[in-house]
Amino acid sequence: MGLIIDFDLELIEIVKVSLNVSLASTVIAAMIGIPLGFIVSTVEFPFKRGVITLFNTMLALPTVVIGLFVYALISRNSVFGDFELLYTQKAIIIGQIILIIPIVTTFTLSAISRIDARYRKTAMSLGANPFQTSLVVLKEARFAITAAVVAAFGRVISEIGICMMLGGNISGYTRTMTTAMALQYDKGEFVLAIALGIILLCISLAVNVILTYFQGKSSG
Repeated sequence: MGLIIDFDLELIEIVKVSLNVSLASTVIAAMIGIPLGFIVSTVEFPFKRGVITLFNTMLALPTVVIGLFVYALISRNSVFGDFELLYTQKAIIIGQIILIIPIVTTFTLSAISRIDARYRKTAMSLGANPFQTSLVVLKEARFAITAAVVAAFGRVISEIGICMMLGGNISGYTRTMTTAMALQYDKGEFVLAIALGIILLCISLAVNVILTYFQGKSSG
């Protein structure tokens, strides 16, 4: 508690890195996943059920698999090795984006599917173009979609496998709350680990309170 109250510099730096990569990956995943979920939900195309099944399967994709996949692509002798992404915050963000795009897409798809088709028909009968009709549908599903984004953020803020494999746990640069806690545990030094754990629990609690709020709005 002393570290938290005194705003310990090492503690603040670790929390800052965690928030930076988690917020960045969540925003980018939302920009990709929300339109993707909307398209899959509203457009008829071949193998649509297969695509939906694929996204549902990816919800359970282990972080270690994602870490290995991205590592194989960005390591020095790989396809994207020249970009020198490995052991950077960008590498962590890439891995986390892959992790949570299925969450945002699937939840958005589910939210749009629950919207009464009469909203779309009414908007079109009143002269709305396809873009305006899409905005009407998205407005009706906004609480459920926001809940999806919040859930995605909660998933990445507590993630450790991708951060460790792609970030390298570099102090002051890629060391997140979860990787720092693992390191402190290995060293047998629990003070910083417990302080980070308290902060992570507080963030998780806040995320779940917000998620419950928006889920309540959605169901209401």
